[in-house]
Amino acid sequence: MAQSKHQIQALLAQAAARPRQRLGQNFMIDANLVRLVADAAMIHGGELVIEVGPGTGTLTEELLARGGEVLAVEIDRNLAALLHGRFASAGHFRLIEGDALAGKHALHPQLTGAIAAARSRGQSVHLAANLPYNIASPLLVELLIAGVDLLAFTVQREVANRLRAAAGSADYGALSVMVQLLSTVQLLRTIPPQAFWPRPKIESALVRLTGRDRLGRRAAGFDVFIHRIFASRRKMLRKALLLAKVDAEKLLIATEISPEIRPEDVSPDDYLRLFDAAG
Repeated sequence: MAQSKHQIQALLAQAAARPRQRLGQNFMIDANLVRLVADAAMIHGGELVIEVGPGTGTLTEELLARGGEVLAVEIDRNLAALLHGRFASAGHFRLIEGDALAGKHALHPQLTGAIAAARSRGQSVHLAANLPYNIASPLLVELLIAGVDLLAFTVQREVANRLRAAAGSADYGALSVMVQLLSTVQLLRTIPPQAFWPRPKIESALVRLTGRDRLGRRAAGFDVFIHRIFASRRKMLRKALLLAKVDAEKLLIATEISPEIRPEDVSPDDYLRLFDAAG
């Protein structure tokens, strides 16, 4: 049973904690949403299920009930202590206390190790989370690069739009390209602000990413390449490539991509062709 607003408030008071805007903490208070996130994560039992920002544990309870081996990551010390107390006796619950990101392009070492260990033993790895708004974009890319098979999460609607944006649209950017070359993106539904407490000022969305890695070992280098080009997104592609310090003429001749279009009009497939042509 999902926790109500009053139950969450009582648990926070017990932990001497409160919602922290700096950490992007908005707690799920809609029981249907909790079930929908768990449904979207496709937990059948036996998967390693990563939950980033579990808060007071309302989604955690649902994931454990479905047979997931839950690895929670919580940066808030008071909430981490609360979670330890609530789930210490659960046989399939582990907690990493700290930031899920060790840097802009690195996961927490314990999280990286857990994903690698699960993959080495053939265990499927999923994410199910109400993601803190402040870390969602870099975290999703790093989890996909690390080999997470499926990610189901709530995030602010504007980020969801960027994840699935097509070339030529206002929301299209480096994040769109990276995620679309690493996964299949599905926006499952929009979520009104009243599904959370404290109530955010914007709509959220439930998104599922299904791993489909087309970058492999090239991911880190491609990430640098694509961000350099999008730093000049409003310039012509030839100029953007020159500013990214690559041989623009060589790449454009090899790929037969027009030098006069802008970076925001180049498809993910064509970006991959440009990167491969750069050698």
